[in-house]
Amino acid sequence: MTKMKGRIPGIIISAVLTVVVIAFIILLVWTQMLPTHLLILGSIAIVLIAVAAGLLVRRTAYKVQFTFGTILAVLLTAVLAFAGSYLYMTVNTLNQISSVRTQYTPVGIYVRTDDPAQTIADTQGYHFGILKTLDRENTDNIVSQIEDQLGGTIQTTEYEGLTQMIDALLEEETDAVIMNLAYLDVLSELDKYRDIESRIRELSVLHVETIVEEQPVQTQDENITVNKEVYTIYVSGSDTRQGLNTVGRSDVNIIATVNTETRQILLVTTPRDYFVPLSISNGVPDKLTHAGIYGVNVSMETLEMLYETDIDYYFRLNFTGFTGIVDALGGITVDNEVEFEKGNYYYPVGKVEMDGKKALTFARERYSFIDGDIQRGKNQLKVISAIIDKAMSPDILMNYASIMKSIEDCFEMDVPYNDIAALVRRQLSDNRNWNVVQYSVTGFGDSQIPYSMSDYAYVMQPDYETVNKAKELMKKVRDGEIVVINKLPTEESYVDPYEE
Repeated sequence: MTKMKGRIPGIIISAVLTVVVIAFIILLVWTQMLPTHLLILGSIAIVLIAVAAGLLVRRTAYKVQFTFGTILAVLLTAVLAFAGSYLYMTVNTLNQISSVRTQYTPVGIYVRTDDPAQTIADTQGYHFGILKTLDRENTDNIVSQIEDQLGGTIQTTEYEGLTQMIDALLEEETDAVIMNLAYLDVLSELDKYRDIESRIRELSVLHVETIVEEQPVQTQDENITVNKEVYTIYVSGSDTRQGLNTVGRSDVNIIATVNTETRQILLVTTPRDYFVPLSISNGVPDKLTHAGIYGVNVSMETLEMLYETDIDYYFRLNFTGFTGIVDALGGITVDNEVEFEKGNYYYPVGKVEMDGKKALTFARERYSFIDGDIQRGKNQLKVISAIIDKAMSPDILMNYASIMKSIEDCFEMDVPYNDIAALVRRQLSDNRNWNVVQYSVTGFGDSQIPYSMSDYAYVMQPDYETVNKAKELMKKVRDGEIVVINKLPTEESYVDPYEE
């Protein structure tokens, strides 16, 4: 009986350790991130340590042996529990940001500032202005929602363009207008309407929900090499205040061509004001940033048309929300190439330490540069690279939970988890470095009437020599050639659109 009592603590410790070890190995298998050989080796190592601890705690009579075994068991349990929680958190976050998303389009009902109406109920008998073709599907959805609330059909007048509709409201030709919230930013690009938000009042905002559909696989160029080791990803970024999965202008437009075999990533940046036909505009050019108003798929399709390539997935980030990631990482270090000052922040040439707010200001700024939005695009790439560099350091372990939460709040993608896991397995298998190169297409300033506007506005006419160069670089990366770019292209004839 005494011998049995002396074995009970060891049996309990061994039982607990066995459960923890089995649970951890199941978790490792579930993540699908470890290559088979590492999974087997890791599992064997963990089991051997657990068996050693179990043998040491068999009897309490051997106090030194039992104590050492208990300490080993506790340490192993703690390490596996700690690692397991991080693994689960990582997988959960990746599944969260890569799951199929509902896209929300906020549409506002606006009246003049001095209008007495305070709610939709107060617009009974009002005449509503709507756009004839632009964003018509969303507009019709909202008209139906308003009619449901008012209990009857509403009177509407169609307008060919955005400015005509707003002028009709301001000149009291119509009582209210219905339009996508993103059009407020579009209007503010025009001198005549820079103060538009002080001249009209938002009565209500309703939402249209749509599912972001998976991109169809199409080959636009028979010369494009089809290779399962190559991914083309659209990276979109915005400062929308409505939330990450809300439709709005895309201020960051990057195409990442990733060759997992040669370990090469090409990042091609396209300026937001690039004047190109949208996939929905029937050949009529618009600013690239406006494509985002109609959904992330329209932005992807538009870039596919421009570069004659297929885009597999999208990755979307909200620069307003990423301050939490930078702060959780303890700040980042960015190698700045152009000296400037903005607000309370000074950015000298060279390595600059930044917290979240300083990094956000750096990523947003464009007025301080001769080449405006082109330099801003380069700076945004630098910030993203700095975040990745910091995330690869041991510092990430200090605030891992808050970092994962921040990622959920400002990142979204449709890259399947299985593909992500496969990339991690490949990286762990050979642990080779990646060659990341950047290229920015350029253009020159012009004044045109974009598809989404009905008045002249600044646009950037593409320099198709740089566009063709980008196409060439993308093909080289897809075909497995090693690309080296010594200097990003510059355009001496570039006109600064933000010059006062």
